[in-house]
Amino acid sequence: MSLSAKSTGGAFSPLIMIVAVLVGVVCFAGLGLLSAYAPELKSGNDGGGHALSRGATGFGALPILLRDLGAPVVMHRGVLTEASDDSLLILTPTPDTQPEQIDEIEHFGATLIVLPKWTTMPDPKHQGWVRTLGVLAPEAALEPLPKALRKGSLVTVRKGPETVALRRPDGTPFGMPVRVEGLRTLSGPQWIPVVTDDQNRPVLVMHKELRTYVLADPDLINTQGLKTLAGARTGFALIDITRAQTSPVIFDLTLHGLKRSRNLLRLVLEPPFLGMTLVLAALAAFVGLQAVVRFGPTRETGRVIALGKRGLADNTAGLVRLARREHHMAAPYALLVRAAVARAIGAPRHLSEASLDAFLDRVGRMNGASHTYFALAEQARTAKTSGDLMRVAGALYRWNQELTRGRQ
Repeated sequence: MSLSAKSTGGAFSPLIMIVAVLVGVVCFAGLGLLSAYAPELKSGNDGGGHALSRGATGFGALPILLRDLGAPVVMHRGVLTEASDDSLLILTPTPDTQPEQIDEIEHFGATLIVLPKWTTMPDPKHQGWVRTLGVLAPEAALEPLPKALRKGSLVTVRKGPETVALRRPDGTPFGMPVRVEGLRTLSGPQWIPVVTDDQNRPVLVMHKELRTYVLADPDLINTQGLKTLAGARTGFALIDITRAQTSPVIFDLTLHGLKRSRNLLRLVLEPPFLGMTLVLAALAAFVGLQAVVRFGPTRETGRVIALGKRGLADNTAGLVRLARREHHMAAPYALLVRAAVARAIGAPRHLSEASLDAFLDRVGRMNGASHTYFALAEQARTAKTSGDLMRVAGALYRWNQELTRGRQ
């Protein structure tokens, strides 16, 4: 193989380059999608006190139970709309939750706030599990409540684990007897008992003016509380009594740092800007396809201003074109063609211009020329536009071929 042949070959196979580009595009697109939807892709099983956590003190079992029993369930990560006012919103604040965070949630429907109870730490041996370090003081359990709800409220703690039979305020049994460690109850002047324990102490209360419920003990609906059949039935009954029939249940996740954040990537990947993104992607694909399948090799770039006679001719032609005087070149061009034909056929040199024209016309008639030079010269003198110049030049070229027998 010659050196020139080697130099024209590519360093890599075209197929390898195409595959590399496709892999890069797919990887970049995947990275963008993962960056845009990272919060939604998190499992949330971090041992926290929310509806995605499957730890003992989390509430991950409650949405599964509700779905299995036919209740619509929604995991809330953003801002609530008016369409959610018919739903039950469940808030599960932690000891670190600030009252302002609950006040900022705008929901005009029924709201159930589950008070915190346990202090925990992640279990290093099992992902998503927790180890309980103790219980919160009753005063600390009320800290996440807004000031208007916390005023005058009192949390009471029963000693030791025991089986508790819940009931309605009128004495009607509620749910099934469940075993709870240190059952907590809530009372206050602004609360109306909804469900009480067997000592007539409110476990679930409702505000007198607001559609706000508070569950004093989370062990009645968290994962460890739903591990038995009796606990599952009682937990479902507690949720069912606070929501309207067939209305959805919304579990809030924003209090636990799982709020959906808006960013530029999400904006271009969702309507109404998704169409624009698809169009731009298609245009980029077409540009890449054109670059791959373009006709012919790469055009070599030359000097901007050519050197020598060619540069002089190009500059002169540019000036003539700029002045729009191309048609004035028709008559001189006709004279140049006449001189070239006269030399080619051996016309006598002593002839005057008129005699030379007559001589060329006689030769043309003998050769069967389609035009006489006299007619062509007249057309050149009367040319008015660049189009006339091109037509005269074409006719002169054919006349030249006919007289010099160069026509094929």
